[in-house]
Amino acid sequence: MPQKQLTLSILPETLAICRLEARTPIPDWAINDDSFFSITGTSDELSIVCPQDRVPADLPAERDWRALKVGGPFLFSLTGIMASLTAPLAEAEISVFALSTHDTDYVLVKQQHLEEARELLGTFCAIEE
Repeated sequence: MPQKQLTLSILPETLAICRLEARTPIPDWAINDDSFFSITGTSDELSIVCPQDRVPADLPAERDWRALKVGGPFLFSLTGIMASLTAPLAEAEISVFALSTHDTDYVLVKQQHLEEARELLGTFCAIEE
């Protein structure tokens, strides 16, 4: 069997994606030391991705997302990594939320589609729990 070119790790926590108004101070619940979180601010909004059990129940949020972390780091000159992951998911009509950090990429899928995403991506990626 040929060696798989990418390694994906499925992060253990279930995530929520929240949108707050632009220039809203970053809430304490959004930042944590022991699990995944991402905060992006623009002139239009403040987006927060964090474990859903940290999000206040009364805050509107997209809940029940799971993250697949692409094994990195990668050179900035590499192209096509995210496209190679999202194209088969799009063909299967699986919505994604994509994030990138300095070192690597993350593809978020809804919990209900995690198994199907794992099967599709597992044809060309090694997948770790």
